[in-house]
Amino acid sequence: MNKQELIGQVAEMTGLGRGDASRAVEGVFDAITNALKRGDEVRLVGFGTFSCSRRKASTGRNPRTGEPMQIAESTQPKFKAGKGLKDSVSR
Repeated sequence: MNKQELIGQVAEMTGLGRGDASRAVEGVFDAITNALKRGDEVRLVGFGTFSCSRRKASTGRNPRTGEPMQIAESTQPKFKAGKGLKDSVSR
């Protein structure tokens, strides 16, 4: 499912127009993104938790030349599925 299909599903399930559903989906994505930028966690009970983790700087190898190269420290977003989501998709 891509973003447009998600918006279509939200519109159908809620009875909202497609434009309103699009604004709602975008609003949820923006709220999660802004919280993660601030360093906050977003916990949606039964669904999952969005958070960020820091990756330390490390030394890697350039796959083309084999020479060592420095990989900078970075912050990566993470998602951990909650029990409700895990239970609903398990067979």
